[in-house]
Amino acid sequence: MDTIDVTVVKSPNCTHCAAFMEFWEEIKSDWPKVQLSEISITTPEGQALASQHMIMASPGVVINDELLSTGGVNKERFIAKLKELSDHE
Repeated sequence: MDTIDVTVVKSPNCTHCAAFMEFWEEIKSDWPKVQLSEISITTPEGQALASQHMIMASPGVVINDELLSTGGVNKERFIAKLKELSDHE
């Protein structure tokens, strides 16, 4: 796999979303093959993703079209998933 696609489904004024994005800014240089996109839950695309993955709390973090978490993100679990996907390349 060339890239790891991470989609963050965010809601306006979400403190958990902001905390995750701050965390991502700190570690993103360690993960050059990760392409992260942010999608607002208020958009049709965000609504579709929330429905598809049953995202009930923000942020919803989807990695390679598989839901990793909703609500607060477990940083260790997130990094472990990235490592797992990187090892399979």
